[in-house]
Parts: sequence; C-alpha cells; structure tokens
Amino acid sequence: MLKELCIAVAITIIVASSSYAMAKEGCGGECASCHTLTPQEATGLLKKIGGTVTDVRQSPARGLFELLVEKDGRKGVLYMDYGKKYLIQGAVFDLEKLEQVIAFKDVLPQPKPIKPVDVKTIPVANAIVMGNPKGTKNLYVFTDPDCPFCRKGHAELKKLAKIAPDVAIHIMLFPLPMHPASYDKSRAALETKSLDLLDKAFEGKEVPKPTRESSKKAIDEIVKFANANGISGTPTIVLPDGTIQVGMPDAETMKKMLERK
Repeated sequence: MLKELCIAVAITIIVASSSYAMAKEGCGGECASCHTLTPQEATGLLKKIGGTVTDVRQSPARGLFELLVEKDGRKGVLYMDYGKKYLIQGAVFDLEKLEQVIAFKDVLPQPKPIKPVDVKTIPVANAIVMGNPKGTKNLYVFTDPDCPFCRKGHAELKKLAKIAPDVAIHIMLFPLPMHPASYDKSRAALETKSLDLLDKAFEGKEVPKPTRESSKKAIDEIVKFANANGISGTPTIVLPDGTIQVGMPDAETMKKMLERK
C-alpha cells in the first residue's frame, strides 16, 4: 500500500506497529456514536500516499478506524486514530488468542496458511545468532536490512533477547529483489557474523563491501530455502514447531508465542 511495502503476499498481513490510539477521556459506550469518519474524508486525509478509501469500520481495537483502501488494483487495510492525525500500517492481534483480528475479514480474501517447515532443514549454519546461542528455544527470522518493517522488527528482536534469555534467535538474511543494495549488505554482515555490523545494516548505516564468495553462496542458500518453503516476504518468522508467520509481532508477543511451543 505504501511505497516501502515489503510483505509480498498481502497488505493485510503486515506486522509493523503495536501502538494503539486511545479514545478521548471519558468516552464510553458505542464508539461509533461519537467518532465518525466517512470514506470520502478518509480518502482526502490519505492524499499524500494515494489510494481510495472505499469503506470505514470501527477496528476491533478500541480507538481506531479501520480503512479499506484500494490502490493499483489491490485492496488492503490501514488504521487511523480517532483524532485523525496518525496512520498505522500493520496488523492487530488478540493477545489472548495470538490471532489477527480485522473488521474487514468478510471483504478481504484471507491468506492461505503456509505449510509448516521441518526446522532441521533450515540452513542455520548461514544464520547470525542473537540472544542465547545455546538456548533451548529457537526462533528463525527471515529478514531484509533494507525493509522498513524489518528494521522495526530488528529492534523488537533485541528486546526479545533481553526478556527471553533462553531463546536463540537465528537471523536468516533474506534480501528481496526490490532492495538490490540489501544483497551485499547481507553478505557483509554474514561474513563477520558481527551483531554490531548487523545493527549498522538495519540502521541504514554504511557497511563494508563483501569480499568472500562463501557469503554469496550462504545468502543464495537462504533465498533458495525460503522460496522452496513459501516464504516470499519479510519479515517472516518460523517458530520452534515449524509454524511460519508472516510479519513480526512485538517482543512480548513473540515471547508468549515461544512459551506455547
């Protein structure tokens, strides 16, 4: 939906922000009785990014409008706070069920579940490990240094490493074709497996040019594995049981997901 969109499968399964706008103080009862937004008004508010808002509903998350947007022949959802000042691109999750909730579920086609993978086949020798390398829980993250959603997710992974000390986070660098500079950045990070250099790559800072042919082979192996297992966008996480989830929740949610696996 936005120019920097990195999730290749659908706008509706992007995971980018865990922020929720709050309704005005003292607000109670039916939100729609005092908070309204028409499709025409919403389209005007989105003029900087383009697209047409065809419908507006109250989001399952209190305090947000959910916008059904059409652009370039595609449909997706965006969220806007009741104050009509902030736009949120991402997914809303029920923290108890750890499932995505969406007001336009009856309108938008739901993505087909991706078949779980055998985690033993993931080329972890080509990973950069965050957290505890000897942890009993393993999380596999397919990510791209030039994907803005991955950059936000990278910060959440660093938080996860602090709050879940028994988790080994395997960073599988998966540069997308839409980010041509990311391929060499991924190679450079993999050549040293330095977490500091990895951070620089995700912060958009300059990193050294790759020099080893082995790093090209390693990245190509990750790309081949991803393509063969239905992983087509970033960020994508694979849980210990092989479950694939497109997008990346916040650190606390990932911790709970890992505790259940």
